[in-house]
Amino acid sequence: MSLQATTLLSIPNRFVRSLLFSIGMLVSIGICAPLVVLGFFLPFVHRYRISQLWTRFNVWWLRITCGIDYRLSGVEHIPDRPVIVMAKHQSTWETLFLHQYLPPVAWVIKRELLWLPFFGWALALLRPIAINRQAGTSAVKQVIRQGVKHLQRGQWVLIFPEGTRTLPGVRKRYGLGGAVLATHSGCPILPVALNAGEFWPRGGFLKRPGTIQVVFGPLLESSGRSPQELNRQVEDWIEGTMVRIGAVPVASPEAGG
Repeated sequence: MSLQATTLLSIPNRFVRSLLFSIGMLVSIGICAPLVVLGFFLPFVHRYRISQLWTRFNVWWLRITCGIDYRLSGVEHIPDRPVIVMAKHQSTWETLFLHQYLPPVAWVIKRELLWLPFFGWALALLRPIAINRQAGTSAVKQVIRQGVKHLQRGQWVLIFPEGTRTLPGVRKRYGLGGAVLATHSGCPILPVALNAGEFWPRGGFLKRPGTIQVVFGPLLESSGRSPQELNRQVEDWIEGTMVRIGAVPVASPEAGG
């Protein structure tokens, strides 16, 4: 049987598996989001643990239904103190995984997500940094101001420096917000490279079985560094690692050389 025929025959099975995952994801949102909202009076750590039940379930359910697992490298670099996490963003998968795997994090998200019934309300109770992406400089100032507060009270900050999900092999310009926050707060950056988009593509419904590679890099200290220098080091490490773990070379149409 030809490879093309085998691929065509596999599509219905992939469709059913992807549909089952999506149903489970929606049902779990309908259960966990109201629980977080109803637990508004609980201490933050308890609300966060409820939300982690949802992400843990979906990472597990994705493995059961779609055969997508993961392999970790560099976990010895994860510290026991607050840091800024700067990660590659290719898929919805890393938003689930990093939420359930790391200590409580403050997500830098677009504010429109908070307007979603129940899901957005629950998200608001998890202390995100919700920004208006069109605000430019004022949005960066908001990330710095709120991010420093979060870090001072022990909550990590997670930033996707490219601002949006990218296709495998694509490299977008890295925003300075995370590096500026690091230099203002004195906290280090934990870089993360991953290739989830090869199995759960951006905007794609069908998922492909396989093992996602997640690599945590060595801490990048911010003391005595300029934001530009630090940001360049983060980008070089993440994109260099992506070349090693990705299925295709990284293209950089927006990086400006």
